[in-house]
Amino acid sequence: MSTPTALLEVEDLRTTFHTPRGDVRAVDGVSFALAAGETLGLVGESGSGKSVLGRTVMGLVASGGTTTVSGTVRLGGRSVHELRPSARRRLWGPEVAMVFQDPMTSLNPVKRVGTHLTETLRRHLRCSRAEATERAVDLLRQVGIPEPARRLRQYPHELSGGMRQRVVIATALACDPRLLIADEPTTALDVTVQKQILDLLGSLVAERGMAMLLVSHDLGAVAGRTDRVQVMYAGRTVESGPTRPVFAAPAHPYTDALLASIPRLGNAPHTVLRTIEGNPPDMTRPPAGCRFAPRCGFATDTCRDALPVAAVVPGGREVACHHPLRTAVLEGAGHGR
Repeated sequence: MSTPTALLEVEDLRTTFHTPRGDVRAVDGVSFALAAGETLGLVGESGSGKSVLGRTVMGLVASGGTTTVSGTVRLGGRSVHELRPSARRRLWGPEVAMVFQDPMTSLNPVKRVGTHLTETLRRHLRCSRAEATERAVDLLRQVGIPEPARRLRQYPHELSGGMRQRVVIATALACDPRLLIADEPTTALDVTVQKQILDLLGSLVAERGMAMLLVSHDLGAVAGRTDRVQVMYAGRTVESGPTRPVFAAPAHPYTDALLASIPRLGNAPHTVLRTIEGNPPDMTRPPAGCRFAPRCGFATDTCRDALPVAAVVPGGREVACHHPLRTAVLEGAGHGR
């Protein structure tokens, strides 16, 4: 999965949580590479392992106690999980940063906005208080917050949800990271603000030449703002490739079902929305074969007994399915078999 120009290389990454009910393989053998200036969308239902993957890549989840992490994560050629904890912490900010789902819980409610920004700047860039304050004002201005100097003196609860998320983005960008992991960055925001935040992230990636891993269950948000997409189900990658071909002609039944469940503006009023029948598997006891087989209308005995291996299909894509959708494989366009 690695490439000569890859900034981030993830190979056979596995994150297992040991619980009283059994082991939960939240991330189970995921691989991908991400180059500078490229945006990769990570999509799937809640519980598919997207957020755990993002946190494991950043080094926030490490082996020890009730958790086991294996596989390789290389950032700029360095193995993240082989670094000492102190060296790993030095990566957070200048090398890799994360925009978390809920800005109200990721920001400290008893610290002013300015403190969140200046602490990061002073710790990593070793600048003076005055320099950090000046840069903090500039960062807030860059992310579109009006009256940035005044906002530095406010607490998170005094800001709207959209402005709080912009503060989180400004904090993540404070030290010019090479990789930005955006974990559901528009959660709980209204549609207008969602578009503003996604447009902001896209413009910042283009201006700074960063790589971005965009974690989302919103296929519409991913469709127009990513170069490639990786579809996850029950901890595994079921399909990956350039965003446009994957969304135009999905090769995996799960990807096709996700796209079919999106409401369409052209549908008549009261049209019944399509859903994916059944429930995701119990991750302490996953199926022996394809994990989507119990919910798949095309499943055969082979699907239920043998775990599919990812194979290359036309269009530079990979799909882990015993019976990939023929329309995608043979014709490269359309939905269905």
